[in-house]
Amino acid sequence: MQTVLSIAIDALAYGMVLFVISIGLSVTMGLMRVVNLAHGAFAMIGGYIASYAARDLGLAYGFAIVLAVFGTILIAIPIERLLYRRIYGAPELTQVLMTIGITFCIIGIANYVFGPTLKTVPLPAQLQGSVDLDFRAIATHRLFAILCGLAVALALWYAIERTAFGVKLRASVDNAAMAAALGVRTEIVYAVSFAVAVGLAAFGGVVGAELLPVEPYYALRYMVTFLVVVSVGGAGSIPGALTACLLLGGIDTTGRYLMPEFGEFFFYLAVIAIICVFPRGLAGRAKG
Repeated sequence: MQTVLSIAIDALAYGMVLFVISIGLSVTMGLMRVVNLAHGAFAMIGGYIASYAARDLGLAYGFAIVLAVFGTILIAIPIERLLYRRIYGAPELTQVLMTIGITFCIIGIANYVFGPTLKTVPLPAQLQGSVDLDFRAIATHRLFAILCGLAVALALWYAIERTAFGVKLRASVDNAAMAAALGVRTEIVYAVSFAVAVGLAAFGGVVGAELLPVEPYYALRYMVTFLVVVSVGGAGSIPGALTACLLLGGIDTTGRYLMPEFGEFFFYLAVIAIICVFPRGLAGRAKG
């Protein structure tokens, strides 16, 4: 029973970290129609900024997170204006090539500025202990990651489904020309959506640094993982992304606990099985 509980808690924490990072990619792919393979690079940037702020500048963990999120957004703004705006509505192959190029450029810069070593984000004393639930003690950081994932899911769902900006975003996606004719400034809508996606990636990169270590090839190492969970969940679907992250996170964690020699075999086996049954993802919508 202790093993089952350990697997469940670690799987839930891992799934929530995947969700916080991947949901921004789901937004850009499903709502903005941009295949952004550089998404993991922005999570990596957030992790590097937080590591520098906490380890070298001695800032508190909370300030490091805030600095990482807004610092990553500031870095992403000129990239969005100069590069991403050129590929909105472009063929998917063009988007893939552009964003892979951006990924390699960011990796090269990260290697030059921070060096090739793994970076850590020191946890505050409040997140280093454990919470006693009588039947089991849970690592405080794992619980923190779970709560962050739930908060992000609720906030993003509310923003997209219940606010004026969400209405404008969905209108711009359905028919950008008509939305612009009705007074919606689609460029600003896309820019804000991109900033939110990048900020969530940075936030997830910091919160998940204990589970997904930050190092120069982070963007490439986890690129496929982030893309897979979005594809399995259904691009643009918050419930689908959350379900996919929890399901795949649970399968991956269970496999690593019980048969670590198989590596990520069970993770990708589950992906193949799910895609065979749900070609458009768990919550994907048919085109039309």
